[in-house]
Amino acid sequence: MESTKQKSYVLPIIMMFALFFMIAFVTGLQNPMGIIVKNQFGASNFMSQLGNAANFIAYAFMGLPAGIMLQRLGYKKTSLVAIMVGFVGVLISYISGIVESFGVYLIGALVSGFSMCMLNTVVNPMLNTLGGGGNRGNQLVQFGGSCNSIGATIVPVLVGYLIGGQVDTASISDANPALFLAMGIFALAFVVFAFVRIPEPHLAAAAEMKKEKDKHSPFSFRHFVLGTLAIFFYVGVEVGIANTSNLFMTEGVDKGGLGIDTTIAGTIVGTYWFFMLIGRLLGGVIGSRVSSRTMLTTVSAVAALFILLAIFSPLTTTVNMPVFKSDISFGLAEVPIGVMFMILCGLCTSVMWGNIFNLAVEGLGKYTAAASGIFMVMVCGGGILPLIQGYVADGFGFLNSFWVIIVALAYMLFYAQIGSKNVNKDIPVD
Repeated sequence: MESTKQKSYVLPIIMMFALFFMIAFVTGLQNPMGIIVKNQFGASNFMSQLGNAANFIAYAFMGLPAGIMLQRLGYKKTSLVAIMVGFVGVLISYISGIVESFGVYLIGALVSGFSMCMLNTVVNPMLNTLGGGGNRGNQLVQFGGSCNSIGATIVPVLVGYLIGGQVDTASISDANPALFLAMGIFALAFVVFAFVRIPEPHLAAAAEMKKEKDKHSPFSFRHFVLGTLAIFFYVGVEVGIANTSNLFMTEGVDKGGLGIDTTIAGTIVGTYWFFMLIGRLLGGVIGSRVSSRTMLTTVSAVAALFILLAIFSPLTTTVNMPVFKSDISFGLAEVPIGVMFMILCGLCTSVMWGNIFNLAVEGLGKYTAAASGIFMVMVCGGGILPLIQGYVADGFGFLNSFWVIIVALAYMLFYAQIGSKNVNKDIPVD
């Protein structure tokens, strides 16, 4: 029976991996697009980032509705709606290049953000379900995360190649091949999902919940509530380490920074995301043999150690660090050893999302779909925690700001060991 199930679900699993790729690809597309619209429309630095902001603002508005959709419509129908919305969002971005409208571009970014939130709500629990939960489910989520990292790595390189170094004359239409690629994958995924059978273990439970009012919800489970806070901290840690280390490196020495050239700093930070790809691949390989609790405990402790070493290592001690460059090659960059420890955290943050998600929804049964939507709302931690870290950096220096990261990692370590235990097993979930 098990081999039959795996054989039956190979195609939807592959499509889930493709959607993981698309989430990072479409989200990451807003960064190089920001450079394009800044030059094409003469936008300010603030305005050039509105597309990226629109992508993440969508999570705050769409997270809960997406969870409700998943609960009422199931994986398949919610996936189909999300894919259609994603296709429309990218299509609007393409149209913005034709009409040369900054406003249309922002609409496309917002609509794409709605789709990315919906897809994120679907892909994590669906891969977990396709894998049968437990370690196998964790393994599939980690492999999906690897596809996500590949998308994040490819998009800036691809758009940079399409622009061809002519930033001053770049326009949205230059990115058309990337937009066509995105629309093509969305179209293929729609066709595949329309004709394959997807397991829907929670639809029957949802139908029963309609008949009588349920006094429980995902918030009735302590390990889920604590898990949502862990996700909030995790996204903040992932973004905060990369953003603040970049600011630290590029800030002038007279202002407490390292005064490193922005191009070199960019390759160093890019290596952080490359390490996340490597970490997710390794996590996928060992995910079927190592529990989510053990994995989260290990990476949280190691990441905390790396950050402590980064804080206390002397800036005068330097190393030649291998870096992943934009031309898809490797080189060496001389950096303080503390910076290397910051970048190595990418190996740890890479697997945290999947581990926290699996621990938080374990044992939720019919409440899993709603829980997934709530998780998406907590992605806002990626914007809030770095702001707090930046505030601390302004008052106490860049290195001291990493104590914010230490506090967040300590919480995730607590969650892995204590907070993730389901103490509400008396609540019926069938």
